[in-house]
Formats: sequence, structure tokens, C-alpha cells
Amino acid sequence: MSTAVIETMGSRYPVRPSTTHMPHSVCTSDLSIAVIGPNERRRQGVAGALFACRPGKIRVFTAYPSGIDDLPRLQNGAFDVVMIDVDSDLEYALDLAESICLCNTATVMAYSAQPDPGLMLRCMHAGIREILPLPLSQSAMAEALARASAHRPEPQSPKKNDGRLLAFLGAKGGSGVTTLACNYAVSLAQESSQRTLFIDLDLPLGDAAINLGIKSQFSSINALENASRLDGNFLSTLLTRHDSGLYVLAAPGVIVPMQFSNEAIDRLLEVALEEFDYVVVDAGSKLDLQGTRLFYESATIYLVTQVGIPELRNANRLIAQFTRDTCPKLEIVINRYERHSFGVTDEHVEKALTRPAQWKIPNDYAAVRRMQNTAIPLTQDNSHIARAIKEMTRAVCSQAAEPEKKKKFALFG
Repeated sequence: MSTAVIETMGSRYPVRPSTTHMPHSVCTSDLSIAVIGPNERRRQGVAGALFACRPGKIRVFTAYPSGIDDLPRLQNGAFDVVMIDVDSDLEYALDLAESICLCNTATVMAYSAQPDPGLMLRCMHAGIREILPLPLSQSAMAEALARASAHRPEPQSPKKNDGRLLAFLGAKGGSGVTTLACNYAVSLAQESSQRTLFIDLDLPLGDAAINLGIKSQFSSINALENASRLDGNFLSTLLTRHDSGLYVLAAPGVIVPMQFSNEAIDRLLEVALEEFDYVVVDAGSKLDLQGTRLFYESATIYLVTQVGIPELRNANRLIAQFTRDTCPKLEIVINRYERHSFGVTDEHVEKALTRPAQWKIPNDYAAVRRMQNTAIPLTQDNSHIARAIKEMTRAVCSQAAEPEKKKKFALFG
């Protein structure tokens, strides 16, 4: 087994490997790591946890780089991981981290004795992937190195083709867009067995996370505010993985100020489509997103409406606009569908929409309420609404629709 090596101030000496083993599925012995910390006590605590994990070469810097001339050795790709003490001089440390992130693929981490939420947010804005709280245990360090190793780009990895973008837009608020989009995304991840991402852009009050029963530390706002430095690795740190295998970029859990451009949304979608086979977006009823690639490069826009005069009127106007703007593909979804609802026939609906609806999602209040109360996706049961949503996703995957199960003959009842 290789022996870790530490380099400090130009000197070089071996460090005995620890007898404690890393998880067998993680290999971090080839990681090259730089530790930057003016404070000796904090620096030694980090170095001690590092040595126990047996990485590759470790270079310790006992002071922050004094100027721009000292940065190239940190920016030229010589290190896979750079760990920075942010307690000694926060502003300088954040500037240093941002400079490294702009010119390098290294995973930049910070370590601090008091990592409060405000500090974590500022570190993230500077491009720092993780903040390590002190004192640092060997297990916490091992997990951080494992994540860094997993995020390390593979050499000469060919760029994958763009994924498919599928957007849900409501003709009117309250049309059930989020419920449909969430369960559609879960079903798509399961039916396709491909990497699928769900992005909640129904800002600022998107509630997809509640529907899916997940808690996320970061949100789509964090991605949009950092669009200039957004890449596949950065995006992956913002995501939460649902039990179904679906990846989720949720809306924020609280109302936060929003300042982002169409270019930021385009960048988020561009990166997402490079990393995932399918990207499902909940756009709510936000027509202000029409200037983005969401409406001009989507594989499909699902326009969700209901059988009601206001909804049908809005849907009619949107269909006319999309037709005029040559939208790539528009599919109409009638949600909470009931035949002859309020005396409105299918013929009336088709005339109002100027075209037939591709999908009709039956009104199943009990199933939807059960999903909202338990956060168990509709795909887990065999309700009419679940089968309708599954049929939509199987069409995207080019799979045949599942035959409806026939009721068994019963002598009684």
C-alpha cells in the first residue's frame, strides 16, 4: 500500500498509514490535496484527519498566498482538493477560493470552527463545495474525500448528448401542475431507468419538495444566483435524491429575494441537459419564463388546464401564441377530467382549445389527497390517475402503454 506524503515549505517526509480502513468501495489514495491554513492548531487538526484517511500527496501551506504570483501552483490542476481555513481571514479566504474555482476543476473545501448558516452561504457563493466543521473526525474527512473523488472529472470523458427537456405549464394557477409534474417525473425515472432530474422553477413558492417528501439544503435559487460558475459538479452538490432514483432541485423552503436573468435559467438548463437524460421542469403558471430556452428548446411543453371557462380561455390564448411562435412541441393535458363536467362536453372543450387534448388525467381526489398527506407518489398505487400519468411517461420512453388489468369474474358482488 502506498504511503501518504506531506510537503511543507519545500520539505518532504513520509507519513505512516493509519490502521483504520476506508470503506472498501471508496478509493481516495490517488487524491492530491492542498491544505491552506495560517492557524497551526486548526491546520494540524485537519492534517491529522487527512493522514488517517491515507490519501495521496498532501501539500501544506502555512500561510495564504501573498499575491497573485503565488496562485498558479494552486490553479494549474496540480491538486484534486484544496482545503482552506476561512476563520483566519474570511474575506481573503473567500477571494482565494473564488480565484481557484474560476481556473481549476479542483474541489475546494473550507474548514471552520464555527460554520454558521451565513458562512455556509457565503462559502457556496464563492464556489466552495463543502465546509468542514472543526474538530474534524476521521469519518467526516473520509466521507468528504469520497465525495470529492466521486466528483472528480474523468480524463478525456466524451461529452454526452443533450438530454430531453419536458416542461409543465399551467393555463391558470391551481390547475394541479405541481402534482402532475412531480408524479410524472417519478414515473419517468422509474419507467425509463435513465438519469432524470426535476427542477422546481415555480418560484418563489414552489412546493414540489413537500409533494415528494424531501428536505433539501439548497435550491434552484442557489443555482440561478451562481449561474456564472455553474457546471455539472456544482449542480450535483445542490441536488437531493428521491427514493425513486429521481434527482430534485427544489424551490427554496422560505421566500427569498430573487434576482436572476433569463441567461441564468438558460445556463441552468444547459448544464442539466448535459448531465441528465431527462429534465422535467415545473414552471407553474409563470409566463415570464417564455424568453428562456424552456419554451423554445423543450422536447415537450405540457400545457395543463381544467374544464372551466377561465382555464379554457387562458389555454386558448396560450395555444395561439405557441402556434405563432413555432413552439417545438405542445401537448395539452386536461387535469381533473370528468366527462360532461358541469355540462361541458368533449366537443365543447375541443372547440375551445382549437385542438383535441392529448392527455386526460381523471379526477381522483382521494388518491391525490393521500399522496399529499403521505408524500408517497401516485405511482405506488394502481389508481386511474396513476395509470394515466404512467401512460404519459411510457410514451416519452417509446414504450407501449400497459394494458389495463381486467377485473376478475366474481360469482358474488
